[in-house]
Amino acid sequence: MRVTSAVDEVADRLLTAIAVGDFLPGERLPAERELTGLLHVSRPTVREAVGRLQALGVIEIRRGRNGGAFVRDSWSESSGAAVRRTLLPRWEEFEQLFDLRGLVEGMVAATAARRRRPEDLAPMREALSAHLSATTPREEQAADSAFHLAICEATHNPQIARLSRELLTRISLGFPIEPWGKGERSHFHRAGEGHTALYEAIAAGEPERAEEIAREHFMISAEMIRGVLARVRGEQAG
Repeated sequence: MRVTSAVDEVADRLLTAIAVGDFLPGERLPAERELTGLLHVSRPTVREAVGRLQALGVIEIRRGRNGGAFVRDSWSESSGAAVRRTLLPRWEEFEQLFDLRGLVEGMVAATAARRRRPEDLAPMREALSAHLSATTPREEQAADSAFHLAICEATHNPQIARLSRELLTRISLGFPIEPWGKGERSHFHRAGEGHTALYEAIAAGEPERAEEIAREHFMISAEMIRGVLARVRGEQAG
């Protein structure tokens, strides 16, 4: 029987987060202090777990003012096992969270459509434009985050924004970052179409349509995570 230590758990969560695209190649992981807060573990635990990822070749450590732990690749020989250990024991909970998130984000969009003020639309338009003109997965991910934050702020209820962030954090293994896969273009086009339709529904003050679009839109992340799990199950069967 494999006895899991805190370092094992953190290393597996980081490998899985990278595999599902919370952190993309070329991106810097949160600083050690931030990781300890997000994952509720000690700094030595984080330090050792990050060292393991460096040894696996998944990240590289850069020194200096702009240094840190940077993602080199989204997948290593160790990723499949880490994903299985991280996702499989919690999969029923993940499916429940996917369902809950669709319901909550539908409510968020409907509330924004009812309460949005004219000045709330400008940040949405800017983020939508940034997403549609993005040329890299990292730019897409940043614009996506800005777009959904603007929708949350249009509800004029900070508790709604907090609930949305908490659900994202639970789905993303402790990181408040939308899973982005490998930046597949099919996902990018679906997300762009969803953003455009969602903005139009909120701008027009149509809560029922906004709710329906949002619930479908947030299934993209669930499909990405399901796809990663299917991949590692296939590897195991093979």
